[in-house]
Amino acid sequence: MSHLQAKNLSIAFGGVQAIDDVSFSVGDRQIVGIIGPNGAGKTTAFNLLTGVYALDQGEVLLDDEVISGLPQYQITRKGLARTFQNIRLFKGLNVLENVMTAADPYSSYGLADVFFYSGRKRKREAEIREMSRQCLELVGLAGFEQEKPENLPYGQQRKLELARALACKPKVLLLDEPAAGLNPSEVRDFIRLIQKLHDQFSLSVLVIEHRMEVIMTLCSNIYVLNFGKLLAQGTPPEIQNNREVTEAYIGEEDEACLL
Repeated sequence: MSHLQAKNLSIAFGGVQAIDDVSFSVGDRQIVGIIGPNGAGKTTAFNLLTGVYALDQGEVLLDDEVISGLPQYQITRKGLARTFQNIRLFKGLNVLENVMTAADPYSSYGLADVFFYSGRKRKREAEIREMSRQCLELVGLAGFEQEKPENLPYGQQRKLELARALACKPKVLLLDEPAAGLNPSEVRDFIRLIQKLHDQFSLSVLVIEHRMEVIMTLCSNIYVLNFGKLLAQGTPPEIQNNREVTEAYIGEEDEACLL
């Protein structure tokens, strides 16, 4: 069963075809990777999945329900949450508040709650606060609740963004270059963290990443994009041994980067 299906996705910007008839899927409890050279269309594909861009062609399904065309917040509520290549945190809020805003960005309170701080609202806020603390604990940020995100080391900011995504209770977690800017020790720590979350919560994960250590360790299936088209699909060994992928992704003389 595929949790997430992208069927024949296409979009053009100013006459340039950024994504051209691309299809891929993420199965139940599966970790899938998308790789490709800079400008291949990887982040654009994520933006199509999450409703940032409207599709020119194709559709996105989550648990066999079409979600393409929905507003971004509804797509998130359906169970698709993401991190970003460039970290997006609210600097005016502390660490805990950053996670809380992700957990409940669009409340469903009635009109009376706007004017009166009702018992219903207090109960909901307490639930969100506790759940947000749990997300911080999961990623190793327990004890940093009152800290400002800009005061955290870069690696911990990455973990905070991951906690924000987990607070959305995703069925499928989208990770856009999550290891960017991390040192080798932090990369290994991140790999262990994703494996732990995947095992503990039976998460399906779709990850874009240039660090081949991350892709080859985590993913059971890999899609390769090049110039907006799907170049190849396969297991890590199949992708490592695919000459077309080597030439397109890293150049003929740099095959070792895929090993």
